[in-house]
Amino acid sequence: MDNLSVEHLIGIKDLTENDIQLIFKTADSFKEIINRPIKKVPSLRDITIANLFFENSTRTRLSFELAQKRLSADVINFSASSSSVKKGETLIDTVNNILSMKVDMVVMRHPNPGAAHFLSTKVKAKIINAGDGTHEHPTQALLDAYSIRERLGDVAGKKVVIVGDILHSRVALSNIYCLQKLGAEVMVCGPTTLIPKYIQDLGVKVEHNLRKALDWCDVANMLRIQLERQDIKYFPSLREYSMQYGLNKEILGSLDKEIVVMHPGPINRGVEITSDVADSKQSIILDQVENGVAVRMAATYLLASKIER
Repeated sequence: MDNLSVEHLIGIKDLTENDIQLIFKTADSFKEIINRPIKKVPSLRDITIANLFFENSTRTRLSFELAQKRLSADVINFSASSSSVKKGETLIDTVNNILSMKVDMVVMRHPNPGAAHFLSTKVKAKIINAGDGTHEHPTQALLDAYSIRERLGDVAGKKVVIVGDILHSRVALSNIYCLQKLGAEVMVCGPTTLIPKYIQDLGVKVEHNLRKALDWCDVANMLRIQLERQDIKYFPSLREYSMQYGLNKEILGSLDKEIVVMHPGPINRGVEITSDVADSKQSIILDQVENGVAVRMAATYLLASKIER
């Protein structure tokens, strides 16, 4: 079996193109398995995985948990809102307590950028970053690129625009790294206040006009406005944002080509995307959810093979 070049999955920045292709190839075979009547394989039945979520999450947590159970791993779930973290326990103490229960792998979401990397230097378990603040969300970027590959046959040479709150989005940063490593061209589009100053240093195009961005792209990845991470107002109102940057059926129908529409979820219907677009045949939003399980199974399986026995 081929091996990943990394010991932990902290960010797409650390992966090679070969790593990404290996994850995709492995996900292909797992996708076949999860569409069978019996959806489980015994691959990780001797592995214990802890899911540590210091931030709210529904889809990512459920997707990871389902992926782990499909691989027959033992799973423990930890939510910070109902834990001793509320009593002042540090991250390291929390994790060490969990590791002393003989846990092999930790999937962690944390509000602070760099938390997953910090943890990987302090504990022996394998770490998968399920999102660290506004930094990275590697498995989301992998499942997004995997979904583009599935729909369009390849990622190389495709033009992908990421629309919305780029400033507060870990999904955007991981997507940029992942798409570029696979040979796609990337553009970001949104209000000036929501585009980071350094973004062009990453080799992406910047466009503030949604119509122009859609005319350019093959794929539009619509991000939600992250109101929970915004401490000041970046635009006058959601209604105004929606009028400028919301994707509706009228705009989609007026393009002279068919583009693929994506969204990492959760969707704010009627803000960044209307229901008729989200549910249209051009949308691969539900494919992304299904592919998320296969991709997370692949990443978990490949990292587990590096666990020292």
